[in-house]
Amino acid sequence: MVLQLGAGLLLPLSARNALLQSAGFAPVYPVSPLDSAAMLPFRAILNEMIERHSPFPAMLVDRHWTVHEANVAAQMFLSTLVPEGGETNLVRMLACSPAAPRVILNLPEVLAELLSRLQLEALEAGDDPQFRILLPMLEDACRQYPQRRAVGRRTVLPLVMSTPSGRLQFLTLIAHFGTSEDVTVRDLRLELLFPADEITREALNSQVHV
Repeated sequence: MVLQLGAGLLLPLSARNALLQSAGFAPVYPVSPLDSAAMLPFRAILNEMIERHSPFPAMLVDRHWTVHEANVAAQMFLSTLVPEGGETNLVRMLACSPAAPRVILNLPEVLAELLSRLQLEALEAGDDPQFRILLPMLEDACRQYPQRRAVGRRTVLPLVMSTPSGRLQFLTLIAHFGTSEDVTVRDLRLELLFPADEITREALNSQVHV
């Protein structure tokens, strides 16, 4: 009955485990560490996809938007947000980095889009302590960088970046394993950035030959 309720509500597997525990049952969905043997086949597939996406940025993030893997192009762009290194959470990078307004030219729109996505994910996740930290942080950033009133809605919101190669625009595609019953696998997302114009495509392709 509890499992049927969780499935009917389309809860993520971690939330279904929490629902089972609150009802007095043991969790049924495994949670494998990222470095465990069970994860090796998935990590191999994801790492290959990340590398094959070069010279365009690609990264592997978890449900809290912490980066676990990134190709060279993604590492280069992330380093512009946090030059000193150390931070691996995308929400913190965008919300707290002093470099974010300079690097992300449409930061208010990106923050607003990320906030709406994070709010939905937090609602699905239930009582998640990480989301309780990340959401107020992102809400503060949205107040600090308010979104201008949109004249018209676009089909897709691009990520517009100021880089040493000039003004680059990306469209983001997020993929995940939809058939796994392991919480860790289901919570992983592969974030792939594609050039939104020919200038961006040519700039990134030219770096391959440098």
